Amino acid sequence: MAVPRRRGVVIAAVLLALAAASPRAAVRPPKLQYRLEALPNGLTVVLSEDHSTPIVNVQVWYHVGSKNERPGRTGFAHLFEHLMFKGSKNVPSDAHTSRIAEIGGQSNAYTQEDATVFWETLPAQYLPLALWLEADRMATLRIDKDTFTKEREVVKEERRLRVDNQPYGRLNELIFDQAFTTHPYKHPTVGSMADLEAASVDDVRDFYNTYYVPANATVAIVGDFDMEQARALVTQYFGRIPKAAREVPRDIPREPPQAAEKRVTLREGWPLAAVVVAYHITNDGNPDSYPLHIVGKVMSDGESSRIYRSLVYEKQLAVTAFGEANLIEDPNLFYAVALVQPSHTPEEAIAALIADFDTLRAEGISEHELDRAKNQFARDYILQRETINGKAAELAHAVVIHHDVTTADGEFDIFQDLTPADVKRVAQKYFTPENRLVMTILPGSAP
Repeated sequence: MAVPRRRGVVIAAVLLALAAASPRAAVRPPKLQYRLEALPNGLTVVLSEDHSTPIVNVQVWYHVGSKNERPGRTGFAHLFEHLMFKGSKNVPSDAHTSRIAEIGGQSNAYTQEDATVFWETLPAQYLPLALWLEADRMATLRIDKDTFTKEREVVKEERRLRVDNQPYGRLNELIFDQAFTTHPYKHPTVGSMADLEAASVDDVRDFYNTYYVPANATVAIVGDFDMEQARALVTQYFGRIPKAAREVPRDIPREPPQAAEKRVTLREGWPLAAVVVAYHITNDGNPDSYPLHIVGKVMSDGESSRIYRSLVYEKQLAVTAFGEANLIEDPNLFYAVALVQPSHTPEEAIAALIADFDTLRAEGISEHELDRAKNQFARDYILQRETINGKAAELAHAVVIHHDVTTADGEFDIFQDLTPADVKRVAQKYFTPENRLVMTILPGSAP
């Protein structure tokens, strides 16, 4: 979507200033103005007025994702992303989306390891409609056997299209399955075919009654509304939903520390060999997570990153190379992947990846690399706040994942204050041989 000219000029000016200045000299964007409170039934509400355009964004974050699923019953959170659109007491199947579209709005949902999010952006005068729709499906979702069976087939087909029938579609699944022994990050958000097939409608109803309750939800509203009127509307529609009869379980098994390097070789029907070097890291919001975000930018973000330059351009060992610092609610992984050139061996690519991490541990990063990464974060921070959707997501993420709404604003200064010594410290702490998974995935079927 085109940016209005006046706003676009302002954004461009800010970004140019960021590029020209040292990160610490960058002008800090205005902080978000919000009100955070809880209803008697346990629902968390965060409201932020933004009168720049006559629209509102409503987000309902349920603090349930794939990590809340037990072995043998994976894929339920993602399944509910679908089922929540299939009708409630007062709303027919698929009518939630159509009613929002009819008034010129948009709606959608997504599932992560730690949360499932439903959102609407619509003209401001229809805020009551969005709140009523969300409250109705929170309180009275219809889960019958026919709907469950049909939607389960939709989810299974989605898995076929996105995972099973895609080259390298199972890559992430293989990485996390090998890296974790205990924590449910071991299994994918989409779930397994066997678990989806084995699920019963009673299993699904129990999952809904356990996790889709007010005390496990955060409603974030940003846009053109009056604060007191919005509070009254939230209370009117959500306040009468009964408090859950039981506490939301939080007994997520912790992953034990890895004591020695793990090496594994697998086979998949892929055209080229893939190699993975992965390290266990901390959780999002931990003080160590901020230098690790910087490491992610420097080591694996795009074709100018160290890993891509090293393996693709300089050594020409790989056709592509990439990675991610997967910083989420519980400790997770930093991993790097290379698809090996046919003229080279997986062992050569593995040695090169490990050498890049060893260099990082020994030498850290330069001031130039740090400044560049800081400017990238400042850019992302500014652009995220150009939309009410982005503002609502930042506030809700801070509440649900960090358990601290002040991090929505506080992280800007944390990133700007980081030093090369901070980055070197976390590299030496996490990128050790005993904390490492090395995985080789060869072409061809398993023996």
